[in-house]
Amino acid sequence: MPLTSGRNTPRQNADVVVAPVAGNTKIFEGSLVVIDQGNAKPGAEAAGLVAAGRAEEYVDNTGGAAGDKKIRVRRGTFLFENDAADPVTNAHLLTECYILDDETVTSEGEGRSVAGKVLGLDPEGVWVEIK
Repeated sequence: MPLTSGRNTPRQNADVVVAPVAGNTKIFEGSLVVIDQGNAKPGAEAAGLVAAGRAEEYVDNTGGAAGDKKIRVRRGTFLFENDAADPVTNAHLLTECYILDDETVTSEGEGRSVAGKVLGLDPEGVWVEIK
């Protein structure tokens, strides 16, 4: 039914997502988090995962069922480790890189999910935009 008067519509900060944690899963703060079948997990080498962002906190759902605990995940641009075997290089600027694990990105996409867009490189790693 359409409004007939003003409404105080709640607002949520769009750069933080609260997601249910997969069962029997531990996620460390600062790690790359993915969504797999609606639940948050640490980033891993697998196809079909959706990059969610960086874990804002440590959550231990060991022994718990999916959704027993929730985690705050921030979306944005973060510095992750660069894969030594298939590194992201300057040739990959403004293109996609892929998830190797919960702290590492790679240039090789075969059998892996997209981490985000490469925004830069420095000696410490790869700046990846996850949105």
